[in-house]
Amino acid sequence: MSTLPVIAAVDGSDDSLVALDWAFEAALVREAPLRMVHVQQYAAWAKPGVLPAGRPQPEDDPVLDRVRRYLAGRVERPETEYLALEGAPAAVLPELGSAAQLLVLGSRGRGGFVGLLLGSTATAVARDAECPVVVVPKPGREVHDGMPIEPGPRVVVGLQVDSPDEATLSFAFAEAARRGARLQVVAAYPWPAHLWTAAPSQIVPPPVDQDAVENETRTLAEGLLTQHRDRHPEVRAEPYAAPGDAAGHLVAASKDANLVVVGRHRRLPLAPARMMGSVAQAVLLHAASPVAVVPPAPPQE
Repeated sequence: MSTLPVIAAVDGSDDSLVALDWAFEAALVREAPLRMVHVQQYAAWAKPGVLPAGRPQPEDDPVLDRVRRYLAGRVERPETEYLALEGAPAAVLPELGSAAQLLVLGSRGRGGFVGLLLGSTATAVARDAECPVVVVPKPGREVHDGMPIEPGPRVVVGLQVDSPDEATLSFAFAEAARRGARLQVVAAYPWPAHLWTAAPSQIVPPPVDQDAVENETRTLAEGLLTQHRDRHPEVRAEPYAAPGDAAGHLVAASKDANLVVVGRHRRLPLAPARMMGSVAQAVLLHAASPVAVVPPAPPQE
């Protein structure tokens, strides 16, 4: 059985070359092929999903030519493949996820407004692809300092102790194992817990102690990590229970991290399309490190 490739979406922008470097290393560590894909925007009058008779060829694509020159001279390299497609990148790229183990792209490409932190293509691919998607930000993005961070390779993952996503945890543990990295598990809990009285607009202090809530959150997190630690005993996983906004803690933890891993929302029964949760969106917008958005595991039949 052939190994599924790591796909790097390229468009000629400097951001996409930064993402290509990340994908290159990911393919090496996975011992997987690296497939560079350039989706040429079809003409405005073309019908979506209908390609012209003369399909673009990789050898005639100037963007892929630039990629070849960029990678030339690298001694250790994965098996490489170049693919030129036509269509709307936000529609074409997610479809490639069904035949990839990972899809990597920059946070912004050539299109869109200069001030945007996250392009529409990156948003659509992270929301719709069937495989995990890694969005690589522009270098130099700054975040506020949060918890004290031990030096060394580190992968960060968000954990909801009341509704854990096993696919996200599995991906994070496997990624930490590949990189010889610590796994920092961020489990946020809501605080302060306001209780409303019968009187309008009046609140009372919470009846429980914050230390008790934090300890319970950490205990639940430890239990949820047990089976993953059994599978990856080489990974040092450290749960961190934190009050308040999960996205803010994950963004703070992204400073000097190798990767931040977040889960994507499960599709609701009556929802017309896939969804991406507010935490994943906020982390994609503001994290200083690459962010992996992991789709939920298929429901058990």
